[in-house]
Amino acid sequence: MNMHSDPQNDPQSPAPPSTAPSSSDALPEPYRFDDAGALLETHLPFPRRQGKVRDVYDLGDTLMIVSSDRISAFDYILPSGIPGKGELLTSMSRFWFDAIDSGEIGGRLSESGSPLAHHLISTDVPEQVANVVDPTPLQGRIMVTRKAEVVPFECVVRGYLEGSGWRAYQQSGEICGVRLPEGLRQCEQLETPIFTPSTKAEEGHDENVPFDVMVADLGSETAEQLRQMSLTIYEDAAKLASSQGVLIADTKFEFGWCDGRLILIDEVLTPDSSRFWAADEYTPGQAQRSFDKQFVREWLHASDWDRDSVPPPLPKEIVEKTTERYREGAKRLRGEW
Repeated sequence: MNMHSDPQNDPQSPAPPSTAPSSSDALPEPYRFDDAGALLETHLPFPRRQGKVRDVYDLGDTLMIVSSDRISAFDYILPSGIPGKGELLTSMSRFWFDAIDSGEIGGRLSESGSPLAHHLISTDVPEQVANVVDPTPLQGRIMVTRKAEVVPFECVVRGYLEGSGWRAYQQSGEICGVRLPEGLRQCEQLETPIFTPSTKAEEGHDENVPFDVMVADLGSETAEQLRQMSLTIYEDAAKLASSQGVLIADTKFEFGWCDGRLILIDEVLTPDSSRFWAADEYTPGQAQRSFDKQFVREWLHASDWDRDSVPPPLPKEIVEKTTERYREGAKRLRGEW
């Protein structure tokens, strides 16, 4: 899982107008696919911000977030895509946003006077886009969203001890200032989920920070609201996923200010923002099989790539295995496995 978001692709920030081509420039084709059919690039006639995975277009009053089939590893965008990945990520986000709308996730927040709201308006291709380009490649992979002023922190929640949290625990016995019991094993479930925010870096990696840093930057009321919202969403989502035999080890949420209130933004609880495991395979004390780009990372680790040059293309077998891994996670969540 990619536990930090894409700092170069803040989907709630207005796209810089300079990204729109001038009339004197030759317009590129609106879509570029690789030989396997993965959508690698979009070039639509609207202001755009391009991140590692998503292209974000400013449509005026709203944003259109396009989930491409690009895949990144070790801070590089790989030359090979994962066919269908963009549609899958979008459908998973929609699954969770629908659960929020129904009150299955975050319903408890309404009782406290702070009902949970989010940025998603529609997953249909807007007419203003369909009128100027072939909308077919966009179908199933876009979100039309409200604009928001992004909170400059990743709201990370951990229910299990893995990744950077596991490494921090081994070094100091704590994560982001949260002291944990001694003797915990890799991937062990924590007694209660913990909130471990990180900064949103403009360049390089995000930085895990103590909650006090968030308080100092945002104020105690806003920081506490973000913590409670994040923990509630995680707990409710983990309960829903568990009923389908899926464990959510950890995840990150992003929030923004819209019309004077905090709303949930960005993608939500996808394999690119979360770590999913199969409950029937869970064995604490070792690394788990996860529903994400694990095959890609392992293949790159074993290759002779120096991580300081253009990454090599992925073999067909690795692309196919990674595609199936993403699909398996989605199917398990929907009870289709």
